[in-house]
Amino acid sequence: MPTIATLLQRTTEKLKGISESARLDTELLLSHCIDKPREYLYTWPESEVTAQQEFKFDQLLKRRLQGEPLAYLTGEKEFWSHTFKVTSDTLIPRPDTELMVELALSKLDSTAGPFLDLGTGSGAIAICVAKELPAIDVVAVEYSGAAMAVAKINAQTLNARVQLIKSNWFEQLPVQSFAAIAANPPYIAADDPHLARGGLPFEPIEALRSCDNGFADITAIIKEAPEYLQSNGWLLIEHGHTQGQRTRELMLENHFSQVETIKDLANNDRVTLGQKA
Repeated sequence: MPTIATLLQRTTEKLKGISESARLDTELLLSHCIDKPREYLYTWPESEVTAQQEFKFDQLLKRRLQGEPLAYLTGEKEFWSHTFKVTSDTLIPRPDTELMVELALSKLDSTAGPFLDLGTGSGAIAICVAKELPAIDVVAVEYSGAAMAVAKINAQTLNARVQLIKSNWFEQLPVQSFAAIAANPPYIAADDPHLARGGLPFEPIEALRSCDNGFADITAIIKEAPEYLQSNGWLLIEHGHTQGQRTRELMLENHFSQVETIKDLANNDRVTLGQKA
């Protein structure tokens, strides 16, 4: 039976062609299969892996070599220092989306809320806000029943007080006034070649692709949001790196003030926000 050290070395070499973090991917995959923390791999490098563990590891490795994201193989993803359950029914929470949590908290810390997360997916944004500001009411909307089931599990596991509502954006949401609304809608154009690259083919297409060159959902949310915002309430929308200018224009056309686009860690336009006039 192979040792931990042998599998780490052998698999890292195999993954170098498809992953920029081949070593980390290998460590996370192996620690998942042997049900031990990553530190164990270096504390006991000569420990042998059982035949059952090796078989599970090899099966998951085959999927990783085909480009399937690591988070779908392990069933979890770290976000805002929390571990979230993810499945192929949900988008994988990106580090860039932590900017949405940061901005939402900056707009809510001086208010009593409530806060609305549109298209919550795994529940990452809503749950993180609820954990940081447990006194405010947090509502999360999701159209996919399968994704909503994942969000419910995450909320329960992380002990976060979040009200989940199945709705296509605002359609089934009772009219109420929120201090801030965050949305991470589909924003990739249907003919965008990125949809066929990297791990995107494995993620739910309905959470990625939008009509009108990627702006259909962004436009719908901006038009409807004022009805659900308090006076001086904030709308925050995550979008693609080329969509900042048009998203700002849409907000201004719909009478939002203090409109600005915030860049992510890679210095790309990522979130546009505006205040209800």
